[in-house]
Amino acid sequence: MIKDKNNPEANELKHILLTHSRSVADKALWIAGHHPELALDKDFLYEAAMLHDIGIFLTDADGIYCFGDKPYICHGYLGADLMRNEGYPRHALVCERHTGAGLSLEQIIEQNLPVPHREMVPVSLEEQVVCFADKFYSKTHLDREKSVDKARKSLIRYGEAGVQRFDRWCEQFL
Repeated sequence: MIKDKNNPEANELKHILLTHSRSVADKALWIAGHHPELALDKDFLYEAAMLHDIGIFLTDADGIYCFGDKPYICHGYLGADLMRNEGYPRHALVCERHTGAGLSLEQIIEQNLPVPHREMVPVSLEEQVVCFADKFYSKTHLDREKSVDKARKSLIRYGEAGVQRFDRWCEQFL
């Protein structure tokens, strides 16, 4: 699997990445199961949730054993580059668009974020579900799910648009 190719040895980072990704996948599949009217692609949801954070090892986040040279906020587009290079363009979009509640070009420019200048907001329902599910799990507290209120508060630093997007997802997916 791609994760094993990029994080081959069993180590703390791999444990964090797999535990977090499984939690996100479980929540995404729970949403799909509770909302059959959305006709979500469950196989893709699982795969995308398991791969959404593949780029973290390229970033500098020593608290989660990432010793790369890029700021952590770059992990989405870096993971997308990995997925595109492996021939998974649809998975790449999930990687690229899951940071915060998605990053608009306007946000990227206004906040001077060190990411490519392009829209990185989830578009497909599957992208939105993985992004939403991800907000409930941190990589530093693997043993618990955040409340809606805590997940919402974690988005404030990205701006009001992301909080509003999250609120819409709460209405749609919970």
